[in-house]
Amino acid sequence: MIHIKIFVFNSFQENTYVLYNEAQEALIIDAGCESTDELAEIKGFIKDQNLKPVALLGTHGHIDHVLGNRDLKEFFKITYKAHEGDAFMIEHAAEQAAMFGMEIRKPPMPDSSLSDKEMISFGESSLEVIHLPGHSPGGVGFYCEEQGFIIVGDVLFSKSIGRTDLPGGNYEQLINSINSRLLVLPENTIVYPGHGPETTIGVEKRNNPFLQ
Repeated sequence: MIHIKIFVFNSFQENTYVLYNEAQEALIIDAGCESTDELAEIKGFIKDQNLKPVALLGTHGHIDHVLGNRDLKEFFKITYKAHEGDAFMIEHAAEQAAMFGMEIRKPPMPDSSLSDKEMISFGESSLEVIHLPGHSPGGVGFYCEEQGFIIVGDVLFSKSIGRTDLPGGNYEQLINSINSRLLVLPENTIVYPGHGPETTIGVEKRNNPFLQ
């Protein structure tokens, strides 16, 4: 059984996810923690729950989703995995941060690249990687078929979709990813986005104005 803890971090109100199970193993997805207090919050939760982080995963490489990567990677001594399509964003994250008036430590590059249909295992649990380009070239989702949920980063939101006006964005590619990779999932699949509240595939099929 996978349990999900959601943190809302940084000035972009980004959703950071900690997934954990009965084996006390955990995955940290999209570490957006920026301040000392935010880093302390996620570290405190992991300590209080007696969890052992085994990997740091990224749905994509935009600045608001990688702010805490260096600190958490070094603190927990874990590997960082993201799709190679977003390596250029991570490489230039400090420059991107400067555009928003932020000064950050350069985030680490991924230790390995995620690939479509790859299985990420921790304890007795597993997630399938689904490549979802469009918001960014290397965007991915993490799908748990058994429990019926997917973490999608900034590809799909409640009644909205991801931006495509940022470097590497492509509107047609984004819509194709949503239609061919997400909307084919069972309608009761819970969608956990990179910002805002959760939704479901069925609700977005019927109510998302960008998908009608």
